[in-house]
Amino acid sequence: QVQLVESGGGSVQAGGSLRLSCAVHGDTYRRACMGWFRQLPGKEREGVAIIDSEHSAGYVESVKGRFTISMDVAKNILYLEMNSLKPDDTAMYYCAAYKLGTSCPTVNDLHWPDFGFWGQGTQVTVSS
Repeated sequence: QVQLVESGGGSVQAGGSLRLSCAVHGDTYRRACMGWFRQLPGKEREGVAIIDSEHSAGYVESVKGRFTISMDVAKNILYLEMNSLKPDDTAMYYCAAYKLGTSCPTVNDLHWPDFGFWGQGTQVTVSS
């Protein structure tokens, strides 16, 4: 079993930066493929970025060049560094671990039902 705890959200102005953290507790083999997702009220959860055990990362088009996902293996913490934030980035952000194996899907096949062990989320609000 694995427990994920997100932190680091907050309110910033457009153009600002935030770094989200996701502490991974329990079965560390789940670190083989992990991702960050975001969700607005009433909307479907969408994938933002994924990273595999080789630290190979993938990003959805809307965050490419602005967000960076990384994993500190020694500390068991997954990060999402977010720069040049836009009001459209406002959402609840969640980290999750891939349930269907140890090989990450491509970012174009990032479906939230394939991930599990969701944390409680951390709110990011970007004002214009």
